[in-house]
Amino acid sequence: MEERLQAICKQLASDGELPEDISIKPVLTVPKDPAHGDFASNLAMQLAKPMRRAPRAVAELIIERLADTDGLAKVEIAGPGFMNFFVEAGAAFALIDTILEAGERFGRSTVGKGEKVQVEFVSANPTGPLHVGHGRGAAYGSVVANLLEAVGCSVEREYYVNDAGRQMHILAASVWLRYLEHLGEVIQFPSNGYRSEGYILDIARSLADEHGRQLLVESGKVFADLPEDAPVGDKERHIDALIDRMRELLGENGYQVVFRAALDSILDDIRSDLAEFGVTYDNWYSEQSLADRGLVGRAIERLHEARHVYERDGALWFRATDFGDDKDRVVRRENGQTTYFASDIAYHLDKFDRGFDRVIDIWGADHHGYVPRVKAALTALGQSADRLTVSLVQFAILYRGGERVPMSTRSGSFVTLRELREEVGSDAARFFYVMRAANQHLDFDLDLAKSQSNENPLYYIQYAHARVASVFRQLPLRGFEHEPEMGREAYERLTEAHEQALFKRLAQYPALIERAATAHEPHQLVHYLRDLAQDFHSYYNAHAFLLGEDAALRNARLNLVAATRQVLANGLGLLGVNAPDEM
Repeated sequence: MEERLQAICKQLASDGELPEDISIKPVLTVPKDPAHGDFASNLAMQLAKPMRRAPRAVAELIIERLADTDGLAKVEIAGPGFMNFFVEAGAAFALIDTILEAGERFGRSTVGKGEKVQVEFVSANPTGPLHVGHGRGAAYGSVVANLLEAVGCSVEREYYVNDAGRQMHILAASVWLRYLEHLGEVIQFPSNGYRSEGYILDIARSLADEHGRQLLVESGKVFADLPEDAPVGDKERHIDALIDRMRELLGENGYQVVFRAALDSILDDIRSDLAEFGVTYDNWYSEQSLADRGLVGRAIERLHEARHVYERDGALWFRATDFGDDKDRVVRRENGQTTYFASDIAYHLDKFDRGFDRVIDIWGADHHGYVPRVKAALTALGQSADRLTVSLVQFAILYRGGERVPMSTRSGSFVTLRELREEVGSDAARFFYVMRAANQHLDFDLDLAKSQSNENPLYYIQYAHARVASVFRQLPLRGFEHEPEMGREAYERLTEAHEQALFKRLAQYPALIERAATAHEPHQLVHYLRDLAQDFHSYYNAHAFLLGEDAALRNARLNLVAATRQVLANGLGLLGVNAPDEM
Protein backbone atom coordinates (compact mmCIF):
# COMPACT_ATOMS: atom_id res chain seq x y z
CA MET A 1 0.00 0.00 0.00
CA GLU A 2 2.87 2.39 0.71
CA GLU A 3 4.19 1.72 -2.81
CA ARG A 4 0.70 2.45 -4.20
CA LEU A 5 0.56 5.75 -2.31
CA GLN A 6 4.06 6.63 -3.54
CA ALA A 7 2.91 5.97 -7.11
CA ILE A 8 -0.07 8.28 -6.56
CA CYS A 9 2.29 11.05 -5.36
CA LYS A 10 4.30 10.68 -8.59
CA GLN A 11 1.08 10.75 -10.59
CA LEU A 12 -0.05 13.92 -8.83
CA ALA A 13 3.28 15.53 -9.67
CA SER A 14 3.07 14.53 -13.33
CA ASP A 15 -0.47 15.91 -13.48
CA GLY A 16 0.72 19.26 -12.11
CA GLU A 17 -1.18 18.87 -8.84
CA LEU A 18 2.02 18.56 -6.80
CA PRO A 19 5.41 20.28 -7.29
CA GLU A 20 7.89 17.76 -8.75
CA ASP A 21 10.67 18.80 -6.34
CA ILE A 22 8.62 17.74 -3.29
CA SER A 23 9.88 14.46 -1.86
CA ILE A 24 7.42 12.74 0.46
CA LYS A 25 7.60 9.13 1.64
CA PRO A 26 4.15 7.78 2.57
CA VAL A 27 4.12 5.81 5.82
CA LEU A 28 1.33 3.57 7.09
CA THR A 29 0.70 2.99 10.79
CA VAL A 30 -1.55 0.52 12.61
CA PRO A 31 -4.36 2.24 14.58
CA LYS A 32 -4.73 1.17 18.21
CA ASP A 33 -8.50 0.93 17.74
CA PRO A 34 -9.46 -1.67 15.06
CA ALA A 35 -12.57 0.41 14.34
CA HIS A 36 -10.24 2.95 12.74
CA GLY A 37 -9.16 0.50 10.07
CA ASP A 38 -6.28 -1.85 9.42
CA PHE A 39 -3.86 0.93 8.50
CA ALA A 40 -3.80 4.72 8.68
CA SER A 41 -1.86 7.51 6.96
CA ASN A 42 -1.41 11.26 7.35
CA LEU A 43 -0.27 11.61 3.70
CA ALA A 44 -3.11 14.01 2.83
CA MET A 45 -2.03 16.35 5.61
CA GLN A 46 1.58 16.21 4.35
CA LEU A 47 0.50 17.10 0.82
CA ALA A 48 -2.01 19.81 1.77
CA LYS A 49 0.45 22.71 1.93
CA PRO A 50 2.42 22.02 -1.28
CA MET A 51 -0.86 21.30 -3.13
CA ARG A 52 -2.53 24.39 -1.63
CA ARG A 53 -5.64 22.44 -0.73
CA ALA A 54 -7.44 21.47 2.45
CA PRO A 55 -6.23 18.11 3.83
CA ARG A 56 -9.66 16.50 3.47
CA ALA A 57 -9.85 17.61 -0.16
CA VAL A 58 -6.43 16.06 -0.78
CA ALA A 59 -7.59 12.87 0.94
CA GLU A 60 -10.62 12.68 -1.34
CA LEU A 61 -8.37 13.09 -4.38
CA ILE A 62 -6.10 10.26 -3.18
CA ILE A 63 -9.06 7.99 -2.44
CA GLU A 64 -10.38 8.52 -5.98
CA ARG A 65 -7.09 7.21 -7.35
CA LEU A 66 -7.15 4.23 -4.99
CA ALA A 67 -10.48 3.02 -6.34
CA ASP A 68 -9.00 0.14 -8.35
CA THR A 69 -6.57 -1.10 -5.69
CA ASP A 70 -6.81 -4.85 -5.20
CA GLY A 71 -7.52 -6.02 -1.68
CA LEU A 72 -8.67 -2.64 -0.42
CA ALA A 73 -12.23 -2.74 0.94
CA LYS A 74 -12.66 0.97 1.71
CA VAL A 75 -10.91 4.14 2.88
CA GLU A 76 -12.44 6.55 5.38
CA ILE A 77 -11.40 10.13 6.11
CA ALA A 78 -11.10 10.95 9.80
CA GLY A 79 -10.49 14.19 11.68
CA PRO A 80 -8.60 16.90 9.80
CA GLY A 81 -7.56 14.56 6.98
CA PHE A 82 -6.33 11.20 8.25
CA MET A 83 -7.03 8.28 5.94
CA ASN A 84 -8.07 4.96 7.49
CA PHE A 85 -7.64 1.91 5.24
CA PHE A 86 -9.75 -1.23 5.57
CA VAL A 87 -8.27 -4.31 3.90
CA GLU A 88 -10.38 -7.14 2.48
CA ALA A 89 -10.15 -10.29 4.55
CA GLY A 90 -9.00 -12.31 1.56
CA ALA A 91 -6.06 -10.00 0.96
CA ALA A 92 -4.90 -10.40 4.54
CA PHE A 93 -5.14 -14.17 4.32
CA ALA A 94 -3.21 -14.22 1.04
CA LEU A 95 -0.30 -12.62 2.88
CA ILE A 96 0.28 -15.85 4.82
CA ASP A 97 0.82 -17.81 1.62
CA THR A 98 2.97 -15.04 0.17
CA ILE A 99 5.30 -15.22 3.17
CA LEU A 100 5.50 -19.00 3.18
CA GLU A 101 6.16 -19.17 -0.56
CA ALA A 102 8.81 -16.43 -0.50
CA GLY A 103 10.55 -17.82 2.58
CA GLU A 104 13.79 -16.01 3.36
CA ARG A 105 13.16 -13.72 0.36
CA PHE A 106 10.06 -12.20 1.94
CA GLY A 107 10.58 -8.50 2.67
CA ARG A 108 13.32 -8.10 0.09
CA SER A 109 12.77 -5.76 -2.84
CA THR A 110 14.42 -4.27 -5.90
CA VAL A 111 13.92 -0.56 -5.15
CA GLY A 112 17.70 -0.12 -4.99
CA LYS A 113 18.49 -2.28 -8.00
CA GLY A 114 21.29 -0.86 -10.15
CA GLU A 115 22.71 1.33 -7.38
CA LYS A 116 26.31 0.59 -6.38
CA VAL A 117 26.91 1.57 -2.76
CA GLN A 118 30.05 1.45 -0.65
CA VAL A 119 29.76 1.22 3.13
CA GLU A 120 32.99 1.99 4.98
CA PHE A 121 32.87 1.29 8.70
CA VAL A 122 34.94 0.62 11.83
CA SER A 123 38.30 1.59 10.20
CA ALA A 124 39.86 1.77 13.67
CA ASN A 125 43.57 2.56 13.86
CA PRO A 126 45.41 -0.79 13.96
CA THR A 127 47.18 0.16 17.17
CA GLY A 128 45.42 -2.32 19.43
CA PRO A 129 42.46 -4.70 19.77
CA LEU A 130 39.00 -3.41 19.02
CA HIS A 131 37.18 -2.19 22.11
CA VAL A 132 33.48 -2.02 22.88
CA GLY A 133 33.25 1.45 21.34
CA HIS A 134 34.36 0.08 17.97
CA GLY A 135 31.82 -2.71 18.33
CA ARG A 136 28.88 -0.36 17.95
CA GLY A 137 30.15 0.96 14.63
CA ALA A 138 30.83 -2.61 13.50
CA ALA A 139 27.31 -3.81 14.30
CA TYR A 140 25.68 -0.70 12.87
CA GLY A 141 27.66 -0.74 9.62
CA SER A 142 27.11 -4.44 9.14
CA VAL A 143 23.33 -4.16 9.50
CA VAL A 144 23.11 -1.05 7.30
CA ALA A 145 24.93 -2.96 4.56
CA ASN A 146 22.58 -5.94 5.03
CA LEU A 147 19.51 -3.69 4.77
CA LEU A 148 20.78 -2.02 1.61
CA GLU A 149 21.36 -5.42 0.02
CA ALA A 150 17.86 -6.45 1.07
CA VAL A 151 16.38 -3.64 -1.04
CA GLY A 152 18.45 -4.56 -4.09
CA CYS A 153 21.56 -2.37 -3.85
CA SER A 154 24.95 -3.71 -4.85
CA VAL A 155 26.95 -3.20 -1.66
CA GLU A 156 30.68 -3.28 -1.02
CA ARG A 157 31.90 -3.29 2.57
CA GLU A 158 35.27 -1.63 3.15
CA TYR A 159 37.70 -1.18 6.05
CA TYR A 160 40.11 1.76 5.70
CA VAL A 161 43.39 0.74 7.30
CA ASN A 162 45.10 3.77 8.88
CA ASP A 163 48.60 2.41 8.41
CA ALA A 164 50.36 5.66 7.55
CA GLY A 165 49.79 7.92 10.55
CA ARG A 166 51.88 9.01 13.51
CA GLN A 167 50.08 6.62 15.86
CA MET A 168 51.47 3.68 13.92
CA HIS A 169 55.00 4.93 14.50
CA ILE A 170 54.27 5.32 18.22
CA LEU A 171 53.00 1.74 18.18
CA ALA A 172 56.18 0.50 16.49
CA ALA A 173 58.34 2.30 19.06
CA SER A 174 56.25 0.85 21.90
CA VAL A 175 56.67 -2.69 20.55
CA TRP A 176 60.42 -2.22 20.08
CA LEU A 177 60.89 -0.96 23.65
CA ARG A 178 59.02 -3.97 25.01
CA TYR A 179 61.22 -6.16 22.80
CA LEU A 180 64.33 -4.58 24.33
CA GLU A 181 62.87 -5.06 27.78
CA HIS A 182 62.07 -8.69 27.01
CA LEU A 183 65.72 -9.24 26.09
CA GLY A 184 66.95 -7.79 29.38
CA GLU A 185 67.38 -4.07 28.73
CA VAL A 186 66.18 -1.65 31.39
CA ILE A 187 64.04 1.05 29.80
CA GLN A 188 61.99 4.05 30.90
CA PHE A 189 58.76 3.53 28.97
CA PRO A 190 57.49 6.79 27.39
CA SER A 191 54.38 8.32 28.89
CA ASN A 192 52.92 8.73 25.40
CA GLY A 193 53.53 5.13 24.32
CA TYR A 194 51.13 2.22 24.18
CA ARG A 195 51.63 0.82 27.66
CA SER A 196 49.58 -2.36 27.53
CA GLU A 197 51.40 -5.29 29.08
CA GLY A 198 49.20 -7.62 27.02
CA TYR A 199 49.09 -7.37 23.26
CA ILE A 200 52.17 -5.13 22.97
CA LEU A 201 54.27 -7.60 24.93
CA ASP A 202 52.86 -10.51 22.90
CA ILE A 203 54.02 -8.85 19.68
CA ALA A 204 57.42 -8.10 21.24
CA ARG A 205 57.88 -11.74 22.24
CA SER A 206 56.93 -12.91 18.75
CA LEU A 207 59.48 -10.46 17.36
CA ALA A 208 62.15 -11.95 19.60
CA ASP A 209 61.17 -15.49 18.66
CA GLU A 210 61.49 -14.72 14.95
CA HIS A 211 64.48 -12.33 14.90
CA GLY A 212 66.32 -13.18 18.09
CA ARG A 213 68.70 -10.37 19.14
CA GLN A 214 69.08 -8.88 15.65
CA LEU A 215 67.10 -5.78 16.61
CA LEU A 216 68.70 -5.35 20.04
CA VAL A 217 70.32 -2.00 20.92
CA GLU A 218 71.63 -0.98 24.33
CA SER A 219 69.11 1.21 26.13
CA GLY A 220 71.80 3.82 26.80
CA LYS A 221 72.12 4.47 23.07
CA VAL A 222 68.37 4.59 22.67
CA PHE A 223 67.71 7.29 25.28
CA ALA A 224 70.93 9.31 25.09
CA ASP A 225 70.27 13.06 24.83
CA LEU A 226 66.56 12.68 24.06
CA PRO A 227 64.23 15.54 25.07
CA GLU A 228 62.79 15.05 28.55
CA ASP A 229 59.54 13.14 28.84
CA ALA A 230 56.54 14.31 30.87
CA PRO A 231 56.00 15.46 33.54
CA VAL A 232 59.29 17.37 33.38
CA GLY A 233 59.41 17.80 29.63
CA ASP A 234 57.21 17.58 26.53
CA LYS A 235 55.86 14.07 25.98
CA GLU A 236 55.15 14.72 22.29
CA ARG A 237 58.70 15.87 21.56
CA HIS A 238 60.04 12.95 23.54
CA ILE A 239 58.10 10.26 21.64
CA ASP A 240 58.83 11.82 18.24
CA ALA A 241 62.55 11.98 19.06
CA LEU A 242 62.42 8.37 20.24
CA ILE A 243 60.88 7.28 16.93
CA ASP A 244 63.60 9.15 15.01
CA ARG A 245 66.29 7.51 17.19
CA MET A 246 64.78 4.07 16.58
CA ARG A 247 64.87 4.59 12.80
CA GLU A 248 68.45 5.84 13.01
CA LEU A 249 69.67 2.89 15.09
CA LEU A 250 67.80 0.15 13.22
CA GLY A 251 67.99 1.58 9.74
CA GLU A 252 64.91 1.66 7.54
CA ASN A 253 64.91 -2.10 6.94
CA GLY A 254 65.10 -2.92 10.63
CA TYR A 255 62.50 -0.31 11.45
CA GLN A 256 60.10 -1.78 8.88
CA VAL A 257 60.54 -5.23 10.40
CA VAL A 258 59.19 -3.92 13.72
CA PHE A 259 56.56 -1.72 12.06
CA ARG A 260 55.18 -4.55 9.92
CA ALA A 261 55.23 -7.01 12.82
CA ALA A 262 53.09 -4.64 14.89
CA LEU A 263 50.73 -3.75 12.04
CA ASP A 264 50.23 -7.28 10.74
CA SER A 265 49.71 -8.79 14.18
CA ILE A 266 47.06 -6.28 15.21
CA LEU A 267 45.37 -6.25 11.81
CA ASP A 268 45.13 -10.06 11.84
CA ASP A 269 43.57 -9.85 15.29
CA ILE A 270 41.06 -7.23 14.11
CA ARG A 271 40.10 -9.34 11.08
CA SER A 272 39.59 -12.41 13.25
CA ASP A 273 37.69 -10.47 15.92
CA LEU A 274 35.29 -8.94 13.43
CA ALA A 275 34.75 -12.21 11.56
CA GLU A 276 33.77 -13.91 14.82
CA PHE A 277 31.38 -10.99 15.37
CA GLY A 278 29.74 -11.70 12.02
CA VAL A 279 31.39 -8.76 10.25
CA THR A 280 33.34 -9.37 7.05
CA TYR A 281 34.64 -7.02 4.37
CA ASP A 282 34.97 -7.09 0.62
CA ASN A 283 38.02 -4.84 0.74
CA TRP A 284 40.71 -3.79 3.21
CA TYR A 285 42.05 -0.49 1.86
CA SER A 286 45.51 0.72 2.91
CA GLU A 287 45.99 4.42 3.63
CA GLN A 288 49.67 4.00 2.76
CA SER A 289 48.67 2.84 -0.72
CA LEU A 290 47.29 6.32 -1.42
CA ALA A 291 50.76 7.82 -1.11
CA ASP A 292 52.44 4.87 -2.81
CA ARG A 293 50.22 5.32 -5.89
CA GLY A 294 50.61 9.09 -5.87
CA LEU A 295 46.91 9.69 -5.24
CA VAL A 296 47.45 12.19 -2.42
CA GLY A 297 49.76 14.33 -4.54
CA ARG A 298 47.35 14.09 -7.44
CA ALA A 299 44.42 15.28 -5.31
CA ILE A 300 46.42 18.28 -4.07
CA GLU A 301 47.47 19.07 -7.63
CA ARG A 302 43.83 19.04 -8.75
CA LEU A 303 42.96 21.48 -5.98
CA HIS A 304 45.90 23.66 -7.06
CA GLU A 305 44.83 23.63 -10.70
CA ALA A 306 41.32 24.68 -9.68
CA ARG A 307 42.84 27.52 -7.58
CA HIS A 308 41.35 26.25 -4.36
CA VAL A 309 44.63 26.26 -2.40
CA TYR A 310 47.05 28.95 -1.24
CA GLU A 311 50.33 29.15 0.67
CA ARG A 312 50.69 30.67 4.13
CA ASP A 313 53.52 30.33 6.65
CA GLY A 314 55.16 27.74 4.43
CA ALA A 315 52.12 25.45 4.43
CA LEU A 316 49.56 24.78 1.70
CA TRP A 317 45.95 25.52 2.65
CA PHE A 318 42.66 24.41 1.07
CA ARG A 319 40.05 27.20 0.82
CA ALA A 320 37.46 25.13 2.66
CA THR A 321 35.53 28.24 3.77
CA ASP A 322 34.58 28.84 0.13
CA PHE A 323 32.57 25.62 0.31
CA GLY A 324 30.82 25.86 3.66
CA ASP A 325 33.49 24.81 6.16
CA ASP A 326 34.13 27.01 9.20
CA LYS A 327 37.85 27.50 8.43
CA ASP A 328 40.47 26.71 5.82
CA ARG A 329 42.44 23.47 6.16
CA VAL A 330 46.10 22.54 5.74
CA VAL A 331 46.78 19.87 3.13
CA ARG A 332 50.59 20.07 3.19
CA ARG A 333 52.60 21.17 6.20
CA GLU A 334 55.60 23.51 6.17
CA ASN A 335 57.91 20.46 6.40
CA GLY A 336 56.48 19.12 3.14
CA GLN A 337 54.47 16.31 4.70
CA THR A 338 50.86 15.95 3.62
CA THR A 339 48.13 15.90 6.26
CA TYR A 340 45.65 13.24 7.22
CA PHE A 341 42.99 15.45 5.63
CA ALA A 342 44.86 15.35 2.31
CA SER A 343 44.74 11.56 2.47
CA ASP A 344 41.00 11.76 3.20
CA ILE A 345 40.48 13.85 0.08
CA ALA A 346 42.42 11.39 -2.06
CA TYR A 347 40.64 8.42 -0.51
CA HIS A 348 37.16 9.78 -1.19
CA LEU A 349 38.04 10.77 -4.72
CA ASP A 350 39.23 7.22 -5.29
CA LYS A 351 35.94 5.87 -3.96
CA PHE A 352 34.03 7.67 -6.66
CA ASP A 353 36.67 6.83 -9.27
CA ARG A 354 35.96 3.19 -8.46
CA GLY A 355 32.41 3.68 -9.70
CA PHE A 356 30.29 3.88 -6.57
CA ASP A 357 27.05 5.78 -7.02
CA ARG A 358 26.80 6.44 -3.33
CA VAL A 359 29.29 6.28 -0.47
CA ILE A 360 28.37 5.82 3.19
CA ASP A 361 31.00 6.57 5.82
CA ILE A 362 30.33 5.43 9.37
CA TRP A 363 32.45 7.39 11.82
CA GLY A 364 32.63 7.91 15.53
CA ALA A 365 30.77 10.97 16.81
CA ASP A 366 34.08 12.64 17.69
CA HIS A 367 34.74 12.97 13.93
CA HIS A 368 31.78 15.28 13.31
CA GLY A 369 34.11 18.14 12.38
CA TYR A 370 35.49 16.14 9.44
CA VAL A 371 32.13 15.98 7.65
CA PRO A 372 31.95 19.56 6.29
CA ARG A 373 35.62 19.62 5.31
CA VAL A 374 35.48 16.36 3.33
CA LYS A 375 32.28 17.46 1.60
CA ALA A 376 33.87 20.84 0.89
CA ALA A 377 36.84 19.16 -0.80
CA LEU A 378 34.60 16.92 -2.90
CA THR A 379 32.56 19.92 -4.03
CA ALA A 380 35.73 21.83 -4.90
CA LEU A 381 36.84 18.94 -7.08
CA GLY A 382 33.58 18.74 -8.99
CA GLN A 383 31.97 15.87 -7.12
CA SER A 384 28.44 16.02 -5.74
CA ALA A 385 28.73 16.07 -1.96
CA ASP A 386 25.21 14.60 -1.79
CA ARG A 387 26.67 11.29 -2.96
CA LEU A 388 28.50 11.06 0.37
CA THR A 389 26.51 10.23 3.50
CA VAL A 390 28.26 10.28 6.86
CA SER A 391 26.59 8.51 9.76
CA LEU A 392 28.02 9.45 13.14
CA VAL A 393 27.89 6.73 15.77
CA GLN A 394 27.83 7.80 19.38
CA PHE A 395 30.07 6.04 21.86
CA ALA A 396 28.78 2.98 23.71
CA ILE A 397 29.20 3.19 27.45
CA LEU A 398 29.53 -0.18 29.12
CA TYR A 399 28.01 -0.90 32.53
CA ARG A 400 28.67 -3.93 34.67
CA GLY A 401 26.92 -4.33 37.98
CA GLY A 402 25.56 -0.81 37.62
CA GLU A 403 29.03 0.72 37.41
CA ARG A 404 30.57 2.34 34.35
CA VAL A 405 33.62 0.54 32.93
CA PRO A 406 36.51 2.94 32.04
CA MET A 407 38.32 2.58 28.73
CA SER A 408 41.71 3.92 27.63
CA THR A 409 43.72 2.43 24.77
CA ARG A 410 47.04 3.90 25.89
CA SER A 411 46.80 2.68 29.48
CA GLY A 412 45.59 -0.74 28.40
CA SER A 413 42.66 -0.48 30.82
CA PHE A 414 39.82 -1.18 28.42
CA VAL A 415 37.26 -3.85 27.58
CA THR A 416 37.85 -5.39 24.19
CA LEU A 417 35.13 -6.37 21.77
CA ARG A 418 36.33 -9.95 22.13
CA GLU A 419 35.87 -9.83 25.91
CA LEU A 420 32.37 -8.43 25.44
CA ARG A 421 31.47 -11.19 23.01
CA GLU A 422 32.81 -13.84 25.37
CA GLU A 423 30.71 -12.43 28.19
CA VAL A 424 27.35 -11.79 26.51
CA GLY A 425 27.69 -13.56 23.15
CA SER A 426 27.84 -12.09 19.65
CA ASP A 427 24.06 -12.18 19.22
CA ALA A 428 23.40 -10.02 22.28
CA ALA A 429 26.28 -7.69 21.48
CA ARG A 430 25.11 -7.05 17.91
CA PHE A 431 21.49 -6.65 18.94
CA PHE A 432 22.08 -4.28 21.85
CA TYR A 433 24.42 -2.13 19.75
CA VAL A 434 21.66 -1.36 17.21
CA MET A 435 18.71 -1.07 19.61
CA ARG A 436 18.91 2.71 19.51
CA ALA A 437 19.57 5.23 16.74
CA ALA A 438 23.29 5.49 16.02
CA ASN A 439 23.35 9.20 16.83
CA GLN A 440 22.03 8.55 20.35
CA HIS A 441 24.23 7.64 23.30
CA LEU A 442 24.07 3.99 24.24
CA ASP A 443 24.37 2.64 27.78
CA PHE A 444 25.19 -1.04 27.30
CA ASP A 445 23.83 -2.99 30.26
CA LEU A 446 25.75 -6.26 30.50
CA ASP A 447 23.42 -7.70 33.11
CA LEU A 448 20.36 -7.13 30.91
CA ALA A 449 22.12 -8.51 27.81
CA LYS A 450 22.87 -11.77 29.64
CA SER A 451 19.49 -12.16 31.30
CA GLN A 452 17.03 -14.83 30.12
CA SER A 453 13.85 -12.93 30.76
CA ASN A 454 11.23 -10.94 28.89
CA GLU A 455 13.03 -7.78 29.98
CA ASN A 456 15.83 -8.71 27.57
CA PRO A 457 14.44 -7.71 24.15
CA LEU A 458 16.66 -10.12 22.22
CA TYR A 459 15.67 -13.06 24.42
CA TYR A 460 12.01 -12.03 24.02
CA ILE A 461 12.26 -12.05 20.21
CA GLN A 462 14.32 -15.23 19.93
CA TYR A 463 11.95 -16.95 22.35
CA ALA A 464 9.03 -16.16 20.02
CA HIS A 465 10.85 -17.94 17.18
CA ALA A 466 11.69 -20.89 19.44
CA ARG A 467 8.09 -21.12 20.63
CA VAL A 468 6.83 -21.55 17.07
CA ALA A 469 9.44 -24.23 16.48
CA SER A 470 8.26 -25.96 19.65
CA VAL A 471 4.67 -25.96 18.37
CA PHE A 472 5.76 -27.81 15.24
CA ARG A 473 7.91 -30.24 17.24
CA GLN A 474 4.82 -31.16 19.28
CA LEU A 475 2.73 -32.04 16.24
CA PRO A 476 3.88 -35.66 15.80
CA LEU A 477 3.85 -36.14 19.57
CA ARG A 478 0.13 -35.28 19.52
CA GLY A 479 -0.50 -37.47 16.48
CA PHE A 480 -0.90 -34.48 14.11
CA GLU A 481 0.83 -33.31 10.96
CA HIS A 482 0.89 -29.90 9.33
CA GLU A 483 -1.39 -29.75 6.27
CA PRO A 484 -0.96 -26.26 4.77
CA GLU A 485 -3.61 -26.73 2.08
CA MET A 486 -6.27 -27.60 4.63
CA GLY A 487 -5.27 -24.48 6.55
CA ARG A 488 -5.71 -22.28 3.47
CA GLU A 489 -9.31 -23.37 3.18
CA ALA A 490 -10.02 -22.20 6.74
CA TYR A 491 -8.35 -18.77 6.72
CA GLU A 492 -11.72 -17.02 7.03
CA ARG A 493 -12.01 -18.53 10.51
CA LEU A 494 -8.96 -16.59 11.72
CA THR A 495 -11.09 -13.83 13.19
CA GLU A 496 -9.65 -13.48 16.69
CA ALA A 497 -8.23 -10.06 17.61
CA HIS A 498 -4.76 -11.56 18.18
CA GLU A 499 -4.82 -13.10 14.71
CA GLN A 500 -5.82 -9.82 13.11
CA ALA A 501 -3.00 -8.08 14.98
CA LEU A 502 -0.51 -10.57 13.57
CA PHE A 503 -1.85 -10.07 10.03
CA LYS A 504 -1.35 -6.35 10.26
CA ARG A 505 2.10 -6.61 11.77
CA LEU A 506 3.31 -9.10 9.16
CA ALA A 507 2.00 -6.88 6.38
CA GLN A 508 4.18 -4.02 7.62
CA TYR A 509 7.46 -5.90 7.24
CA PRO A 510 8.39 -5.18 3.57
CA ALA A 511 7.73 -1.44 3.89
CA LEU A 512 9.59 -1.39 7.20
CA ILE A 513 12.68 -2.89 5.58
CA GLU A 514 12.62 -0.24 2.85
CA ARG A 515 12.27 2.56 5.41
CA ALA A 516 15.06 1.21 7.61
CA ALA A 517 17.36 0.77 4.60
CA THR A 518 16.62 4.20 3.18
CA ALA A 519 17.10 5.95 6.52
CA HIS A 520 20.10 3.78 7.54
CA GLU A 521 18.27 3.00 10.78
CA PRO A 522 18.60 -0.60 11.99
CA HIS A 523 16.80 0.28 15.21
CA GLN A 524 13.55 0.49 13.22
CA LEU A 525 13.87 -3.23 12.51
CA VAL A 526 14.67 -3.94 16.17
CA HIS A 527 11.51 -2.18 17.30
CA TYR A 528 9.43 -3.95 14.67
CA LEU A 529 10.67 -7.38 15.74
CA ARG A 530 9.93 -6.58 19.37
CA ASP A 531 6.36 -5.62 18.44
CA LEU A 532 5.93 -8.73 16.29
CA ALA A 533 7.21 -10.93 19.11
CA GLN A 534 4.79 -9.26 21.52
CA ASP A 535 1.88 -9.87 19.14
CA PHE A 536 2.86 -13.52 18.85
CA HIS A 537 3.39 -14.11 22.58
CA SER A 538 -0.02 -12.57 23.29
CA TYR A 539 -1.57 -14.87 20.70
CA TYR A 540 0.27 -17.92 22.04
CA ASN A 541 -0.80 -17.26 25.61
CA ALA A 542 -4.44 -16.72 24.64
CA HIS A 543 -5.12 -19.56 22.21
CA ALA A 544 -4.40 -23.24 21.70
CA PHE A 545 -2.79 -24.09 18.36
CA LEU A 546 -2.98 -27.88 18.64
CA LEU A 547 -6.74 -28.41 18.77
CA GLY A 548 -7.79 -32.05 18.87
CA GLU A 549 -10.83 -32.23 16.62
CA ASP A 550 -10.76 -29.01 14.56
CA ALA A 551 -8.09 -29.89 12.02
CA ALA A 552 -8.97 -27.08 9.61
CA LEU A 553 -8.64 -24.31 12.20
CA ARG A 554 -5.52 -25.95 13.61
CA ASN A 555 -3.80 -25.90 10.22
CA ALA A 556 -4.91 -22.33 9.47
CA ARG A 557 -3.32 -21.22 12.74
CA LEU A 558 -0.21 -23.27 12.01
CA ASN A 559 0.13 -21.48 8.67
CA LEU A 560 -0.16 -18.14 10.43
CA VAL A 561 2.46 -18.91 13.07
CA ALA A 562 4.75 -20.46 10.45
CA ALA A 563 4.60 -17.15 8.56
CA THR A 564 5.35 -15.34 11.80
CA ARG A 565 8.39 -17.54 12.41
CA GLN A 566 9.63 -16.82 8.88
CA VAL A 567 9.43 -13.05 9.33
CA LEU A 568 11.14 -13.26 12.72
CA ALA A 569 13.94 -15.31 11.15
CA ASN A 570 14.27 -12.92 8.22
CA GLY A 571 14.49 -9.88 10.46
CA LEU A 572 16.95 -11.44 12.86
CA GLY A 573 19.03 -12.56 9.88
CA LEU A 574 19.36 -8.97 8.68
CA LEU A 575 20.54 -8.03 12.16
CA GLY A 576 23.14 -10.80 11.96
CA VAL A 577 21.51 -12.57 14.90
CA ASN A 578 20.56 -16.24 15.20
CA ALA A 579 16.94 -17.40 15.18
CA PRO A 580 17.10 -20.43 17.52
CA ASP A 581 14.60 -23.30 17.46
CA GLU A 582 15.26 -24.01 21.12
CA MET A 583 16.04 -21.75 24.07
